Amino acid sequence: MKSAAKSVAKKAAAKKVVDAGSATAFIDAKIAALGDWRGATLARVREIIRKADPEIVEEVKWRGTPVFSRGGIVCTGETYKSVVKLTFAKGASLDDPAGLFNSSLEGNVRRAIDIGEGEKINEAALKKLVQAAVAVNLLKKRR
Repeated sequence: MKSAAKSVAKKAAAKKVVDAGSATAFIDAKIAALGDWRGATLARVREIIRKADPEIVEEVKWRGTPVFSRGGIVCTGETYKSVVKLTFAKGASLDDPAGLFNSSLEGNVRRAIDIGEGEKINEAALKKLVQAAVAVNLLKKRR
């Protein structure tokens, strides 16, 4: 029974959501700790996301993953060795005329954008994608 209790405790800790003020500080610290192109890229996409919708809420979930929400999850900002990945929770339902989505294309719900070192970010297209994701979330909340 003790191992079952530990498992439940681990799952609860992994799902723990950091409050909004702490989430912003956590993401700031994560960007600073990366100290390389990935931190700079995450900071840049974060800035674009905030410009796209100033009411976006920053959260931290799943063992330290930055999450950007409004009316539900808009996208996550994950960092890996070779890419910064923006995963849009409902990306499959979004129009992507600029072709930003380049990862997780086979799924029925999510879509992602992998940004490698030195890649230019299409700010206007990313802003539109964030705004569309927020609109989908808010529309579903009204129903």
